[in-house]
Amino acid sequence: MTERKGRLEGKVAIVTGAGSSGPGVGNGKATAILFAREGAKVLLVDALQERAEETLGLIRKEEGEVRHVGLPRIMGDGGAASVFQADVTKASDCAGMVEAAVSRYGRLDILDNNVGISQRGTVLEVSEEKWDQVMAVNVKTIVLASRYAIPAMKRTGGGSIINISSIAGLRAGGTTPYSASKAAVIGLTFSMAADHGRDGIRVNCIAPGLLYTPMVAPRMDADLRERRKMAAPLGTEGTAWDVAWAAVFLASDESRWITGVVLPVDAGLSVTTPISQTPLAQQRH
Repeated sequence: MTERKGRLEGKVAIVTGAGSSGPGVGNGKATAILFAREGAKVLLVDALQERAEETLGLIRKEEGEVRHVGLPRIMGDGGAASVFQADVTKASDCAGMVEAAVSRYGRLDILDNNVGISQRGTVLEVSEEKWDQVMAVNVKTIVLASRYAIPAMKRTGGGSIINISSIAGLRAGGTTPYSASKAAVIGLTFSMAADHGRDGIRVNCIAPGLLYTPMVAPRMDADLRERRKMAAPLGTEGTAWDVAWAAVFLASDESRWITGVVLPVDAGLSVTTPISQTPLAQQRH
């Protein structure tokens, strides 16, 4: 049967935060699965090995099912994946992560900086310890991972770095530490894109909206999920797969002339004002 090549055929990717924080599919897990499905060899990085192992199992199960039913392969010679346990707030772990990807797969083309934590509160409420932790996980990890990934990408002609921010980095929402960190990710993306464009390295940013993922699920009930869904123009609920498909595009050669952009994946929430989505504002006269 004819083999159909995937959009990331021949590429090697690192996905940080490749496991999910709870039952279901988070952004990192979905992105790793789609990268592998589209032909990339993927290093699944997580601080907790069992989370990355779960993602690896899903990738292998999916590939096995494709072969079992005799469908055209979209993985080609790619589709391989393996686990690397790392705390990406540490420079030594980031260096080891990149070394592992190059050692196992021969090169590095894609870095998806996906790890992140949330913290609510104002500057009057957040502790110094929590502030430092949010900045370390949400911002410092991108700096350290990129510091070691960029030289590896340069050796083979360039690559794509995808930083995961949030619409919270574009507008206020009662989560000052989180919002500040995600705004920093956007600024960092701009600077990196300018600094490394001549190296053939594209750096872009995804700003997810009000997704329903394992990270937020423990805080949700049916009423809140409905209100979040209806807050944006599309009126539908987003999932990690929406972010993952955006990452596939930014990782692929389809986006070869795109760098330094912030791509909202938010059902249009970032283009509205709060009152515009109220029932009164939506009445037609």
